[in-house]
Amino acid sequence: MSIENSTVQESQQPTILSYVKDIPNLLSLAGLACTLLAIYYSILGVYSIAMIGMVWAVAFDWADGLVARKLKGRTATDAKFGGQLDVLIDIVSYGVTPAILLLSYGKFEPIFLVGAFIMMAAAAIRLSYFSTYGLAEGTKYTGLALDNNSLILVSIFLLEALVSNGTFTIILYLSGVGLAILNVSEIKTAKLSGNPRNVWLLATYTLGITAVYSWKLLN
Repeated sequence: MSIENSTVQESQQPTILSYVKDIPNLLSLAGLACTLLAIYYSILGVYSIAMIGMVWAVAFDWADGLVARKLKGRTATDAKFGGQLDVLIDIVSYGVTPAILLLSYGKFEPIFLVGAFIMMAAAAIRLSYFSTYGLAEGTKYTGLALDNNSLILVSIFLLEALVSNGTFTIILYLSGVGLAILNVSEIKTAKLSGNPRNVWLLATYTLGITAVYSWKLLN
């Protein structure tokens, strides 16, 4: 390739920040902001806000895919960039965040490092496998999809007020590790985000969880 052709190709390559204008990518970044909120308040021990951040991160994660599929004029490169951004945010939202939640609730005792590592490692392996092989038979995930982790954990956290601190610590630890095992298992699960009914269910769930934890925060 000549220097002139190389220069033309480089001039045609989009800038990094040009992808921020893409609406699905903005939704992905909004989910990342919710994830940061969840991490921050998990560390502070304000778990009600952390739960709200976690469930909204899932909502934005679903929204970016829905919008991307409906937008016209997006190129294959746009889709590839969006997919890469989505995967990188997923590892933070569904791997790092639950791990920090567990560490925080366990007062950052060393024993909780084991569970936290298992959760993060499972998330990384799960995402790498999906990036390599995609959906099984084009319709199902191999292993429990990671967004389910957050949806389940925010419900499990409602038990905190019903049992002792020590008991809930064990429940949270076992739940996190159990979900990690399911993430890397060979079970086949449906792609929930592709069904309009499930989208409405997630919207209802998100608003319900937000209301419950907002009430807990104010009382």
